[in-house]
Amino acid sequence: MLTINLVRQLITDKYLDEDFIIDRTGAKTIEIIGATFLADEDYIVRKPAYEYIGRELQWYKSQSLNVNDIPGETPKIWKDIASTEGEINSNYGWCIYSEENGNQYQHVLRELKNNPNSRRATMIYNRPSMHVDFTRDGMNDFMCTYANTFYVREGELDSHYLMRSNDAVFGYNNDYAWARYVQTNLAHDLGIRVGNLIWTASNFHVYERHFNFVEELIDARKVG
Repeated sequence: MLTINLVRQLITDKYLDEDFIIDRTGAKTIEIIGATFLADEDYIVRKPAYEYIGRELQWYKSQSLNVNDIPGETPKIWKDIASTEGEINSNYGWCIYSEENGNQYQHVLRELKNNPNSRRATMIYNRPSMHVDFTRDGMNDFMCTYANTFYVREGELDSHYLMRSNDAVFGYNNDYAWARYVQTNLAHDLGIRVGNLIWTASNFHVYERHFNFVEELIDARKVG
């Protein structure tokens, strides 16, 4: 299985080979379709913004569906995709903890306590109605994560995190922090060790506006 270091190599190779996808506006993207790898590091291209990640985790835990409730200043990216009232779909804490979305965390915890060999320990983030929900009231938020499945193997809790789309520069860092947070808490509640985190992104990409970070990565690898 690919590791983070091998994913870095794949991204830099595509950049150097000018292996880009060009969209209808002419913008270039480095793209990996069906990327699956062992998430053995908390970043790939650019180091995490830990202060912001902490604030985002607080907001997820609040289950609020309004970006104005993010502690501190609301990032521009959230403002851009929110409705005129600040509403979004992608509060991941709401997805797995809320009664409205099925108390999924508690169901998975109970499932694995009753049957550690279960293959049904799945938290579903996305939903069929997202095809219309993502533009509700002027928002533009089609949830990127669609599921997270957990397995107990050899006394450890392994996690498989699945996304339809994932930005390798900034998005991965924030999503990794959330996925590890959930996995760590679930392992604690089960009384077992934290195992591997397997990552699957149907479309894993770097936008042209972030190519400078790939260049920095290439330079750093040369020095290293």
